[in-house]
Amino acid sequence: MSAAVVVRSVLGVSPSAYQDACDAMGPENAAVAVAGILERANFINSAGGYLRDLTRRTERGEFSLGPMIMALLKSHGDRVRQFG
Repeated sequence: MSAAVVVRSVLGVSPSAYQDACDAMGPENAAVAVAGILERANFINSAGGYLRDLTRRTERGEFSLGPMIMALLKSHGDRVRQFG
């Protein structure tokens, strides 16, 4: 979770956006969401805006980390098969 604070800063996510995510998702899940954003950073225009959107979706019960993690695993698995 302490690494997520550093990554948050590197991605340009404001402290308030990260705190809101921690409040909505819990600190562990917010850290995982930031890690997921980092993995897809080259496809995301605004990491802070994306995290705020995930936070709002979490508050409405429309987001969970499971599908995000599975998509990341699938994308890494495809890369391993392609280059492995």
